Amino acid sequence: MRQAHTLMVQGTTSDAGKSTLVAGLARLLWRRGVRVVPFKPQNMALNSAVTVDGGEIGRAQALQAVAAGLEPHTDMNPVLLKPSTDIGAQVIIHGRAVAQLSARDYHEYKPRAMAAVLESYGRLTQQYEAVLVEGAGSPAEINLRDRDIANMGFAEEVDCPVILIADIDRGGVFAHLVGTLDLLSPSEQARVKGFVINRFRGDIGLLQSGLDWLEERTGRPVLGVLPYLHGLFLDAEDGLADARAEKSEARLRVVAPVYPRISNHTDLDALRLHPQVDFSWVGPGQAIPPADLIVLPGSKAVQADLAWLRKQGWDDAIRRHLRYGGKIVAICGGYQMLGTQLHDPLGLEGAPGSIDGLGLLDLETVLEAEKQLHNITGTLALPGHAPVSGYEIHMGITRGPALEHPSTLLADGRPDGALSDDGQILGSYLHGLFDHPDALAALLAWAGVTDAERIDLSARRQADLERLADSIEAHMDLPRLADCFGPGAAADALRAPSMDKLA
Repeated sequence: MRQAHTLMVQGTTSDAGKSTLVAGLARLLWRRGVRVVPFKPQNMALNSAVTVDGGEIGRAQALQAVAAGLEPHTDMNPVLLKPSTDIGAQVIIHGRAVAQLSARDYHEYKPRAMAAVLESYGRLTQQYEAVLVEGAGSPAEINLRDRDIANMGFAEEVDCPVILIADIDRGGVFAHLVGTLDLLSPSEQARVKGFVINRFRGDIGLLQSGLDWLEERTGRPVLGVLPYLHGLFLDAEDGLADARAEKSEARLRVVAPVYPRISNHTDLDALRLHPQVDFSWVGPGQAIPPADLIVLPGSKAVQADLAWLRKQGWDDAIRRHLRYGGKIVAICGGYQMLGTQLHDPLGLEGAPGSIDGLGLLDLETVLEAEKQLHNITGTLALPGHAPVSGYEIHMGITRGPALEHPSTLLADGRPDGALSDDGQILGSYLHGLFDHPDALAALLAWAGVTDAERIDLSARRQADLERLADSIEAHMDLPRLADCFGPGAAADALRAPSMDKLA
């Protein structure tokens, strides 16, 4: 099954830069005229996106699709694992939830998952000129090598070349690269064609002796040293963004809890990046600061995360916040928490049963087996009726008198969410609620900033993808990278001079 136009990016650790490098390479190849597609055989993430074919994939692959000029499709991430406990996860195959399995049971399921991976990969290789494959975690996790489908197990199955990326910012980069290589089998070592060092800051001259040693020690080239790009905005696969930045123009204080099973926290990126918003994540054990707006994000285990909220004192803090005139926005799982009751009769997110909600909206939610997956547009039920766009990913069906005052009117005629009678609480199933510039402005006005600066998250994303591709073009040895691909459109494009150089 070897495809000359396939290249796999594996990392020495999680968050080494695999997703970022694939996104940047996808944008670089796309703007050089190559029909390129991202692919991640298996992803474990609670940030996801709805695809053009009505399924669900990891958010990183949706971003990479944007980088490649494509609509996200389930073939780009055929296996998605969404953890619901420390030892169990919902298993999504080709965009659809098929099972809730323990880690041990999923290990037995892997041959079936690999069949789905190869089916998707085969379709992509027939449609595109280049396939950029992203690994998961590290290929040197020797306890997971049996039946591996995410790293070298996939690379060996399809016989594709691999490049290895490591993050120098966290330290130990040479140990990471050499140690990872040494822990691979001889056949796996043979397919590693070169290294990329990520997030470097400092004098490159002081690093050169280490690069020379690495190449001599391993017999493999360093394909590039990518600089630390300050302020780069790309949708996170799972990890929360870096610590908050100081904003001299901030006029609205916003806080959000970091539940143990927080999901799709990228919904809050527009708030986090807005220059007039002082945004803070509040983790376990941290004091809950005073705020103008509290946002309750999505959750993969709503009952368990609601119990965590109560243990952390958020229920009292929320009621005190409302007494002082504060506002609340709650999305998906957070919206479900606001009701009077949460029912999980099938045990989809934990033990079967019901619990009391926060009782702030007169509604109840029942979790049902069929997941709702929709890309949607509509308008906010706020002054100005600003347009919104986003997606639904939830298993709950919500009913009750509070729904008579929806927060959003969808383009297909359905109402969504609820707006409290006093106008202080807005709940919605719509992920991406803040993403549209007009919706963000309307929500900020509702929360108290009537002349908010307009920011366009989509334009920012595109600009940073261009910035990333520029950095790769400037700091990687593209002819050597072309050699890793083998003959084909991608290699030809990488060897061609850039338009900037021609100019």
